[in-house]
Amino acid sequence: MTKAIGLEVSLAIAEAVKQANVDVVAAYPITPQTHIVEELSVYVANGELDAEYIPVESEHSALSAAVGSSAAGARTYTATAAQGLAFMHEILFITSGLRLPVVMTVANRAMSAPISIWNDHGDIMAERDIGWIQIFAENGQEAYELTIAAFKIAEDRKVLLPICVNVDGFILTHMIEPVTFIDQKKIDDFLPPYSPALTLDPDKPATFGPVGVPEVYIESRKQCEQALLNSKAVVQQVLEDWGKSCGGKYKLVEKNGNDKAKILFITMGSLGETTMTAVKELEESGESAGQVRIRLWRPFPREEFLEAIADADELIVIDRALSPGAHNGPVAQEIKALLFNESKRPKVHNVIAGLGGRDVTVKDFQKMYAMAKADELGPNYLIWGVRSDA
Repeated sequence: MTKAIGLEVSLAIAEAVKQANVDVVAAYPITPQTHIVEELSVYVANGELDAEYIPVESEHSALSAAVGSSAAGARTYTATAAQGLAFMHEILFITSGLRLPVVMTVANRAMSAPISIWNDHGDIMAERDIGWIQIFAENGQEAYELTIAAFKIAEDRKVLLPICVNVDGFILTHMIEPVTFIDQKKIDDFLPPYSPALTLDPDKPATFGPVGVPEVYIESRKQCEQALLNSKAVVQQVLEDWGKSCGGKYKLVEKNGNDKAKILFITMGSLGETTMTAVKELEESGESAGQVRIRLWRPFPREEFLEAIADADELIVIDRALSPGAHNGPVAQEIKALLFNESKRPKVHNVIAGLGGRDVTVKDFQKMYAMAKADELGPNYLIWGVRSDA
């Protein structure tokens, strides 16, 4: 392992894609994803990356080209954000339905209107049911390492599903952080060249994704669902293998603070690091606070999550997206549904915070904790930080 250097996280992600030796990059630029694909285009143009770079005219075309190249047996990468991800919507389902191991970075960004280029999770939460494996990174080092690991997960013969690595737009993509690059030899040993099970071959024509008449459609969808559920074990194994060979240690669900804490924050993405600071200060002042960070969002790591919250009396679930018209944000909905049949159910509070890039500070988390203790957060969701005149 080399010495850490200060680097914009987008460029670290591009370096990860280069080190993964991708064969094809198909992308259309959109803020805050642009620096990733710009850097990859430079790598290809300079000959530093032996790959085909397909500069398409839209995100719909970017993922369509990725589907074609992956079906042809190429290790394939793309990236997008917000409206770009929404423009891919139709093809997102086709990619998972065809079991194509495309890796995509989603630089999470708020959805328009009004136009916002800043971070929240409204884009990926609108796509939570696309059948892709979905992972969240908290910082630049994680974004770099999880991008490489994502290829290993997606291409495993027991998985063969697309995977998106979620990275908070601007908060991470445009932040200069210390990043330690892994030696190329270690990565090559960890991630050998892609050996596809099936490929398009002009000499042996085959049909991919034919019409699913009612007699076969349900079975086809059931197989995709089962493959996604089964992928959890592979994700866990690959992350363990990554730790042994390259150093970074990752779990599907990670706990921070007092193991026996009675009030736990539940977080995903970069807000987890701010919450860590808040929890540390609360502990130092004698409070029973802790934190559970969900790294794997799809498939949801049910058993690992239940184990992590086993001793808690109350959960403060932080959502960075609205689910308009629903009783809670998407993450809180998931957790409440999960707990419904459990004999021990902690009280669940839901705070929707940080929409459109609004800052959420250490003091905000400490105030949420105080409100939970005083039973002031209520049974449904609370949108945090709304001005009184709104």
